[in-house]
Amino acid sequence: MNLHNTTSFGDIVLHHVTNDSNHVYYPFHLFGIDLSITKHIIMLWIVCGFIITLSLWGTRRYRKNIKATPKGLSSLFEILIDFIKKNIIDPNIGKKEGKAWLPLITTFFLFIVSANLLGMIPIFEFIKGGSATITGNFAVTLALATITFFSIIIAGTIKHGFFQYWKNMVPSNVPKPVLIILIPIEIIGMVVKPIALTLRLGANMTAGHIGMVAIFGLPFLLTETLGPGLAFGSGFISVSLNTAIFFLEIIVCLVQAYVFALLSAVFIGMAIHTEH
Repeated sequence: MNLHNTTSFGDIVLHHVTNDSNHVYYPFHLFGIDLSITKHIIMLWIVCGFIITLSLWGTRRYRKNIKATPKGLSSLFEILIDFIKKNIIDPNIGKKEGKAWLPLITTFFLFIVSANLLGMIPIFEFIKGGSATITGNFAVTLALATITFFSIIIAGTIKHGFFQYWKNMVPSNVPKPVLIILIPIEIIGMVVKPIALTLRLGANMTAGHIGMVAIFGLPFLLTETLGPGLAFGSGFISVSLNTAIFFLEIIVCLVQAYVFALLSAVFIGMAIHTEH
């Protein structure tokens, strides 16, 4: 493979970690907005279809009989929801208020972990556009963070009322001149929360894939400079390193899903329990 005669190695890396606009399955524009079907859109559909199927199949026994004994996938689904409830919802939102937010946080976790793990499977390498993970697309992570942002406002408004929620953002008995500084800081703090969620998830998933692609590219780069002999040895090292990184990435996929769900629950809980 001659990188100099085809394209730069940087282009190859970006081709594998971005939603390449040069590979569109179905171009579509509405009111000047590009809504073309790309590999990330297809991956979104696959993840959503998987989650819907998993949820329907995992809860089918309870829809027939609420007191049914869990079995098979239903048992695993119950363990997952019980884990999220006891370790994320109850400590940060509360048992009473948390019931309303359990479906959202569970959906966050399932969607992100499914999308992360799907991104580890290079299925689109055999179709068109190269493989990538949708949670490495900042448009996707921003959409998830935006849902969290409005959930924070809705949770605080339901608990305290619209006007009282906004008043709770500013501590009582604060001198009025201090409010000139404090109010903008609180507003910035509200905006920073979804930005932090967006960047944390997107950057972590993108960085992992860039690292793996870069390591796989070392043998090709060395072939151009050192010859095929040394490149063969570096290829063995490259595959060995990426095998280890692959298993590390699986852990990162799980951790990032947990962290996003946890931080979303923490932010919602802060809006509900303003005394903390």
